[in-house]
Amino acid sequence: MNKKPHCLVTCRIHPEVVEYLEQYCTLDLNQTDESLRPEELQTRIKEADAVMMFMPDKVDETLLSAAPRLKVIGAALKGYDNFDIEAATRHHVWLTYVPDLLTTPTAELTIALMLGLSRNIAAGDRRVRNDFRGWRPVLFGTGIAGSTVGIIGMGRLGQAVAGRLRGWNTRLLGFDISEHAAAEASELGVDMRPLEEVLKESDFVLVLTPLTPGTRNLLDAGRLTLMKQGAFLVNAGRGSCVDEQAVAQALESGRLAGYAADVFAFEDWALDNRPESICPPLLSPKLNTLFTPHLGSAVDRVRLAIEMAAAENIVDVLEGRVPRHPVNSLSPK
Repeated sequence: MNKKPHCLVTCRIHPEVVEYLEQYCTLDLNQTDESLRPEELQTRIKEADAVMMFMPDKVDETLLSAAPRLKVIGAALKGYDNFDIEAATRHHVWLTYVPDLLTTPTAELTIALMLGLSRNIAAGDRRVRNDFRGWRPVLFGTGIAGSTVGIIGMGRLGQAVAGRLRGWNTRLLGFDISEHAAAEASELGVDMRPLEEVLKESDFVLVLTPLTPGTRNLLDAGRLTLMKQGAFLVNAGRGSCVDEQAVAQALESGRLAGYAADVFAFEDWALDNRPESICPPLLSPKLNTLFTPHLGSAVDRVRLAIEMAAAENIVDVLEGRVPRHPVNSLSPK
């Protein structure tokens, strides 16, 4: 009887996915909420023919050199900026991803952050728990209806958010470093503009772009000064697409009315010089901020579907097929 291939899974997955993979693989599971430390990952990947990975994992030349049997990386994610595609290709390892299942829940969360920030939801919750004596004329916020919303990044996520906001009586502006986004944006009623114009005219600016060399610190101190006095900034793309220190300063000065984020620069494992924690001034209780701990795709049925899609990519390769969602392209050996 042929020995089953060995598959390492670096973070907790649903029982249904375990059951599916066990039909094809011998599993090495990490059924905890904590990612494997780099040194532990490097040790456990040595015997792996396949590995399912998650956002905190980083794939580089060093890790791949420690995995001589590896055939496929099934990444249970959409943004793969912390995975070295060229190194995977050199080692003849398929890198796969899940292209679209994260879009809808992240779009929903983006709008939730807009509402939560501009309507003072967190402050209202604290007031009810601590000193609520009935209605008072306090915590007046800003509505989305009638506002101008600038969307930075008109890929699938930006398009999904724009589609949801069309019925909210908003004026939609968009910017994308890619010229290919214009056609889709036009169909959604988004007026594509240069970045500087989007920043100057928007009441809400939504950062929904992936992290690339061209988008790192895209909203730096200089560009933040272009934003409307009292505008809101929401980041559901990648933490390092904004300068967190500059955002804190813009909040302190009153340039920004508020900042909401589901992503933070310290999470951008692809960057060797990433910060070790969230910018401390940004966490000041004096600032109008609203944060969630990277919950973009944290809908249970969606996470199950994402894990299953990653598992199917893995099984495709182990069964001798081209994976259904490859990032790279491999020539036959």
